[in-house]
Amino acid sequence: MSERSKINAVGITYMSAEGPAKLDVADLTAGKKVVLFAVPGAFTPTCHANHLPGFLENFDAIKSKGVDEIAVVSVNDVHVMHAWAQSTKGAGKMHYLSDGNADYAKSIGMDVDLGIAGMGVRSKRFAMIIEDGVVTTLNVEEAPGQASTSSAANILAAL
Repeated sequence: MSERSKINAVGITYMSAEGPAKLDVADLTAGKKVVLFAVPGAFTPTCHANHLPGFLENFDAIKSKGVDEIAVVSVNDVHVMHAWAQSTKGAGKMHYLSDGNADYAKSIGMDVDLGIAGMGVRSKRFAMIIEDGVVTTLNVEEAPGQASTSSAANILAAL
């Protein structure tokens, strides 16, 4: 995955009003400007205390730049992502997407083996701006415990 890449048509899961449902990332981004960011794990220290809060705090500012949707994706099951949305008060604002088997992360080359930390295969931390299914900005962190390159402030500056 790189800038100017077309978004892969890979299904992920989200919690709908009726329960777990599938969503194609390509469908989510078709005809829209979307900010999609990935974290290695919901409720993990950097993700929960640093990365996600920046997007919640800058939600209105990001949306004011013409962004239609903001979504976070993680290699966690849909129930964990739903609980994270509830606990962070982000439910109803942004999409909390489950890539439970890391299928999406693998399809875009953003998977990382964090088995040494007992976490198994996860997603690298990244943030991207997608316009009508094409990546226009891609910020990938070099180290899993950092959230600077992929921060909400950097995405806001790129918009």
